[in-house]
Amino acid sequence: MTMTDPYTCPSCSCGQNARTVAVGPPQLEEERPETARERVNRKWNEVLQETRVAQTGISILFGFLLSVAFTSLFGELTGLDRGIYVVTVVLAALATASLIAPVSLHRFLSGLRVKDELVDAAARLMVCGMVLLALTICGTLLLILRTAVPSLLAEVLVGGVMVWFGLCWYVLPWMIRRRAGRRR
Repeated sequence: MTMTDPYTCPSCSCGQNARTVAVGPPQLEEERPETARERVNRKWNEVLQETRVAQTGISILFGFLLSVAFTSLFGELTGLDRGIYVVTVVLAALATASLIAPVSLHRFLSGLRVKDELVDAAARLMVCGMVLLALTICGTLLLILRTAVPSLLAEVLVGGVMVWFGLCWYVLPWMIRRRAGRRR
């Protein structure tokens, strides 16, 4: 359908002086390649979004782990369970540092025109932080399951969870990346 009112643009009433304006679904523009600057800005925004999600998870988990030491049941933990707890708290601290580091990098490097390097470093820190987060989750799970089920069953369950993390977080993305590389 076309309109021939020369004084009104049908899509926004801007008063554009057009003889014939097509009315209908918007036409898809041909996708143009992004510039290097657009690419690095997009990648940086993606890193920020990923960081927000991961930071929330590790912050809650780290807070929980820190509070465990102040409960009455903490004194009843065996030496092994205390060891698992200490390792898990240290892993949580390392994961927290890795996942928050991109914010610090950005703050200290802002305005120096090193966004490409910043994005690369932040992406590496995110991968490191995600490995540490997976280990922290498994350590926490092991500590909790050792109080609920027999030790061997707890270890088998946690081993299964670790395999699942590996499949979901690392193997699947690697497979998709490999497949996408073959198509190009």
